[in-house]
Amino acid sequence: MNAYLVLVLCIYILKETFEYAVQYFNLRYMKKVGIFVPPEFEGIVDEALLKKTGDYETEKTHFSFFSSILSNVATIIFIFCGLLNIYNSWIASLNLPFIISGWLFFLILSYGGEFLSVPFRWYNTFKIENKYGFNTTTLRLWASDFIKTLFISTVMISLMACAGFWLIQWSPLYWWFWIWGFLFLFSICMMYLSPYVIEPLFNKFTPIENDALKERIRELTDKAGIRASRILRIDASKRSKHTNAYFTGIGKTKRIVLYDTLLETMNHSEIIAVLAHEIGHWKKKHMLKTIIAFEVVSFIALYCSFKILQSDALLTLFHIRTNTLFAKIIILAFLADILSLSFMPCVSYLMRRHEMQADRASYELTRDPESMISALVKLSKENLTNLYPHPLYVTLYYSHPPILGRLRYFRKLLEKDIGR
Repeated sequence: MNAYLVLVLCIYILKETFEYAVQYFNLRYMKKVGIFVPPEFEGIVDEALLKKTGDYETEKTHFSFFSSILSNVATIIFIFCGLLNIYNSWIASLNLPFIISGWLFFLILSYGGEFLSVPFRWYNTFKIENKYGFNTTTLRLWASDFIKTLFISTVMISLMACAGFWLIQWSPLYWWFWIWGFLFLFSICMMYLSPYVIEPLFNKFTPIENDALKERIRELTDKAGIRASRILRIDASKRSKHTNAYFTGIGKTKRIVLYDTLLETMNHSEIIAVLAHEIGHWKKKHMLKTIIAFEVVSFIALYCSFKILQSDALLTLFHIRTNTLFAKIIILAFLADILSLSFMPCVSYLMRRHEMQADRASYELTRDPESMISALVKLSKENLTNLYPHPLYVTLYYSHPPILGRLRYFRKLLEKDIGR
């Protein structure tokens, strides 16, 4: 192993160690300042529930440590200890056509990752989630989900790999542009097809049935200028007791989905407040902005990849004997993963900004901050949300502002309304 390769390995280990340290700081911070019930949760969360929340966060983090360390060890063995070299040479020795070789190379790797993750996903679902009263999944349903997911991923990988390697073969100098265009069209098609083809394989989506709630939803959607028929209930309770709501799709497939667990635990005013938040994402065009940002980054990344992959430097650095594009792609993806940490604060910040904009839109649509406050409190309580995340952990990983910050924001709006 030459000095440059040792340097790459050290940078990778430092990056992973830094992320472990951030998770450790998050736990320490929670245990240090999270021993008291905050004023926003007084009378709703007692010390026993606060302890349960801390235990849940701690157990999830410890399990994440364990699974991540094993994953990192597997990655180091594969990339740095010769397994990639052996695997790459074996694929090349089959003397298959270029497109078929690329498809097989990445399909086998994806299967390896899927099957290695099975014990960890099983433990998370049937041990941790079960222990804290969230899991409602049967082993049969869990196995069925795995088989369906494996089938879908096989189709997706096959389509993208074959199309991508065909474009590389067809246009050696401009494949990066054509692949960018293909991935853009593919992602748009998936946004249209997923609500009708993929999502129904896992869950049942139905219109809201309660007449009084339907009327309030109709009033809200009329005010927002959207179609109420796109607000659906999902039977999430057959897998978990976690509560949530989300916005998905584009164009005529745009929809807002409410978990049945959320509909059963909240009153109508709270549901309307949560719904208004999701409508806020719709009105602020967050999905469109995210797509545009992703496509710009993808365009730049693919062009840079094209330039890097023209050279054999990566193969030389990692001592890959057989010159194949597939091994170069794996190494490049590994290096890109190391660099991704530097972009995480920016991405997380933009996501949190979108959430705050949606919160503001919720207030403007309902003028009922009190209901949003009680809805957020219930969501936090039902999901055992960590009330005291470390600021650095928030900066790197949080897609939503911490719950106490959101509650204080709505509290200020409430006080402002009362003062009028």
